[in-house]
Amino acid sequence: MNRTLTVTRLQFVNRYTFVWLPLIILGGSFALSLMIFALIPYDGVKIGGGTQAPIWYFFAVGIMSLSYTFPFSQALSITRREFFLGTMLAAVGTALILGAVFVVGGALEQATGGWGINGYFFYLEWVWRAGALAAGAFYAVCALLLFVIGFLGSTIYKRAGALGLTVVLVGTGLLLVAAIWLIGRADAWTRVGEWMAGLSVPALIVGMLVATVAVGGIAFATLRRATP
Repeated sequence: MNRTLTVTRLQFVNRYTFVWLPLIILGGSFALSLMIFALIPYDGVKIGGGTQAPIWYFFAVGIMSLSYTFPFSQALSITRREFFLGTMLAAVGTALILGAVFVVGGALEQATGGWGINGYFFYLEWVWRAGALAAGAFYAVCALLLFVIGFLGSTIYKRAGALGLTVVLVGTGLLLVAAIWLIGRADAWTRVGEWMAGLSVPALIVGMLVATVAVGGIAFATLRRATP
């Protein structure tokens, strides 16, 4: 356990990647969104998509968390299992902090009427419908899933190189296109749309957690054979 926590501390040595850059992206996106809201000559509710910026950055963090520190960890004789668990612990902690920031920001937006301009950056009504705790969990799990996907991509690159990663990406794209073709062939887009629209936030959280565990398992299996 101590060696796992050592990996977690190792990840946070580069605070620029895990702390400062996410804060800069969040702060910059928030400031730009507020300025845009203030410029819109409309008194109704104004909602922007800037909240996605810090969440999508976790995809890049997942890539860098392996490429930056994995070779160094192997020089310290840290096992791949310890590296994986320590890195995931760092990701969970950072994602929870992000979720908490979104909850506090959403509460402030509700209390101030959208910062006095009816503009909402953190607060999305359909996400908050299940409560503040569910909203925070939703944002945290979104960030964590993207982190794990980025981490998996980096492990594939370490294991199979650029060619292997390209093949996996192309194969994934082909599977998605095949799924779209099958839905269209079955004339099921209406049913799929109704099913997606009927998903509640707790259901989405559970689904994303399952996906995170599945992708994480594949990433760990790939990491066991990866070279620094």
